[in-house]
Parts: sequence; structure tokens; C-alpha cells
Amino acid sequence: MSDTTHFGYQTVAEEEKVHKVAEVFHSVAQKYDVMNDLMSGGLHRIWKTFTIAQAGVRPGFKVLDIAGGTGDLAKAFARQAGSTGEVWLTDINESMLRVGRDRLLNKGLAIPTLLCDAEKLPFPGNYFDRVSVAFGLRNMTHKDAALKEMQRVLKPGGKLLVLEFSKVWEPLQKPYDTYSFSVLPWLGKRIANDAESYRYLAESIRMHPDQETLKRMMQEAGLDRVQYHNLTAGVAALHTGIKF
Repeated sequence: MSDTTHFGYQTVAEEEKVHKVAEVFHSVAQKYDVMNDLMSGGLHRIWKTFTIAQAGVRPGFKVLDIAGGTGDLAKAFARQAGSTGEVWLTDINESMLRVGRDRLLNKGLAIPTLLCDAEKLPFPGNYFDRVSVAFGLRNMTHKDAALKEMQRVLKPGGKLLVLEFSKVWEPLQKPYDTYSFSVLPWLGKRIANDAESYRYLAESIRMHPDQETLKRMMQEAGLDRVQYHNLTAGVAALHTGIKF
């Protein structure tokens, strides 16, 4: 009997979740950035700008962007790391990776892109100065395994940055729920012709560990000096940790 896990509010077999998440992102890949702008009122760009600033990538750095999708972080990191650096854009979803690769090429950035699973990273240990994952961790089946892999490939002194939706400030919970479960699927239907994928995204946010739980998970994965910054009243949070 196979192990089960959550796909939004559904309980599914682990191998089924992988396929279901893939279907969501195959479906939304072409409209992903448009929908992100609409869903967050453009705030996701501010959250990513903050993450890029906190990463502090310098010329010559090796950087791994996991679940990098359409390449927002990888684009900034590639420019900061320069010709002596090495920035990888990776994603488990081929549709998203193609969109990201094409966008980077259109900006004149030919960086390595790789289809890979964050729970089994095909990189040597102690290799990267920075590892980032933005809005990807909540879709992973074994988050603890993925965090351990991220810690493994970091150099000692390297930093992991996890940007993810999180637990919103309590007074905003009711209007946030109304928005998430009524407005988001409607937007998904109108813009991406896919209400179900955006219903899943709203549910997956609710099933994701809150700020303190994710902090503990990162510590258990072997990261030190773990801290988090709440963004927009906790709608999103950036967690950072250092490998020693």
C-alpha cells in the first residue's frame, strides 16, 4: 500500500500528488506571471525583490534556484553573479522550466537550466553559495527531505532562502479566506481558463507549515541562524538559514 499525502485538502497517494501538481503547473505555465500579478496585486514582485536583496549574491557566487519556474530570481542572481559566477535554474515541471528558460534567453541570459526533483538534487555536496526556493516548497511531497537536500548542496557559510505563502495575521484571516476561495478560482477561470488549479493553490497555502513550524523544519534539516521576515502581514514569509 502506497503512502498518502495532501494535495490541497484531498488525501492522495504520494505518487499521485506528483502527477497532480505537475498537471496544475502544466496548465498554468503560460499565464503564470499574469496570474501572479493579478492575485497579489503585484506584491509578489516586491517579495521577490526583498528576497534578492537578502540573498546578497556577489560576483563569482554559485547559486541554485529550485522550483525557479519563470526565472524571476535566477535572472537577478545571474546578473549579480556575473560571468565568473554560476547560476542554475531548476524546476520539476518541464512547462514552467521552458517558460523560464525562454524568458532568460530573451533577456540575453543563457544560464544552465535543469529538470530536477528538489528531494533528489543532482549536485555535489558543499557546492553552492546560495540556494533559493520561491513559492515551490509547499508543493513538495517530502518537505523535510527537500530541505535536507538544500542544506547538503550548500557550502559551509552558505545561505538558504525560502520564500513562501504563510500564515496571515489573525484579523485578516476571514477576508483573506474569502479572497482565496472565491476570487482566486474566479480569476483562474477568467484568465487561465482553469479554476481548479487556483482552488488547489489556495488550499495548498492553508496546508503549508506556518512560520514557526517551517523555522523548526529548517533547523532540523541542519541549518543555523534560522529567521523569518513576515511580508504583507504574513501573506508571505521569507525564511533564511545558514549552513555551518
